[in-house]
Amino acid sequence: MLYLIGLGLGDAKDVTVKGLEIIKSVDHVYLESYTSILGCPRDELESFYGRNDLILADRDFVEQDAQQMLDQAKEKDVAFLVVGDPLGATTHSDLLLRAHELGIKWKIIHNASIMNAVACCGLQLYSFGETVSIPFWTDTWKPESFFEKIIANMRHGLHTLCLLDIKVKERSLEAMMRGKTVYEPPRFMSVAIAAAQLLEIVKTRRDLPPEDGDTTKAEGDRLDSDIDLLNEKSICVGLARVGQENQRIIYCSLEDMAKSDLGPPLHSLVIPSQKTHPLEWDMLKAAASSFSNST
Repeated sequence: MLYLIGLGLGDAKDVTVKGLEIIKSVDHVYLESYTSILGCPRDELESFYGRNDLILADRDFVEQDAQQMLDQAKEKDVAFLVVGDPLGATTHSDLLLRAHELGIKWKIIHNASIMNAVACCGLQLYSFGETVSIPFWTDTWKPESFFEKIIANMRHGLHTLCLLDIKVKERSLEAMMRGKTVYEPPRFMSVAIAAAQLLEIVKTRRDLPPEDGDTTKAEGDRLDSDIDLLNEKSICVGLARVGQENQRIIYCSLEDMAKSDLGPPLHSLVIPSQKTHPLEWDMLKAAASSFSNST
């Protein structure tokens, strides 16, 4: 049996009772170590689980060498531990499909993830639209598809959860071109960096000339432009270390978020809908008041 077990968002004790029982009983335990991070080191997990043989599974292992783990699961019980919920990343769905094709039985033990824990900021889960991922930009690569998705959500009166980029055990372009196995230091995107990238898109779009035909529509028929919906003054929500003791929540304008410092990772950014219900605003204010200065 291959078990995919969610660890939750906080520390070693966030694992479910069912998950812990399985971890203690299986033959092999792998700890996925690249789609997210837990708020405690590996040795604390091993101490709480009562076993000192956790095998770290990085991106290269999961995407290229997971056959070793699948071969073990044909004859023995194997647990694959994932921070948050096991199905929060498409990589893990691919792993299950590979197991299915090989005739390996599998079972999922769910847990909390940022996808549902984002409700801690006070905004209602059923009012969220498509979740977007904001990647680190480079000098030569600055995609804007996440901005388009945020705007699409706003046009439908929906909030947007923005998952921020994580770079763990990544090789630089130069290292890959030279065929060197040299990894860059880990990087975790902050809400300030995410907001700064959004502001750059807003500035670029504001400077663009109007498209042909834009002035022919009656004012009452004109759709709000992208920068009418999202600009420097738009309110956004910054979350840091959700589920941990030092969780933080703030809300402010997008330009102020670009100057913020919410401390260590992991961070998430939320863009509220312009149709946010007054009760949600009240809950957001209460949440920010409770967690704005957590240490």
